[in-house]
Amino acid sequence: MDRKAFVEKLNAQMKELNAEIDKLEAKAQQSSAEMKEKYRDEISHLKQKKTEANQKLEEVKHASEEAWEELRQGAEEAFTSMKKAFQSAWNKFK
Repeated sequence: MDRKAFVEKLNAQMKELNAEIDKLEAKAQQSSAEMKEKYRDEISHLKQKKTEANQKLEEVKHASEEAWEELRQGAEEAFTSMKKAFQSAWNKFK
């Protein structure tokens, strides 16, 4: 996969995950005070993971042609970690 396709794939995943955060925030608003606190903690953690993944994506976007392949693995790992965190959050609140 070339860099452009890789960046497009990660951008699409980022949009999906932003939508998932929005869903969790909406669900939190409809919850009890105790649950809101749990949602808030989890959402904060997810936003931190999202920021880390976005930083890796930006590194890939701005890397030289030679360096982007090396950064690719780090970006993939950050996105995988973020996806796992989202899955864990959804499982906690089902």
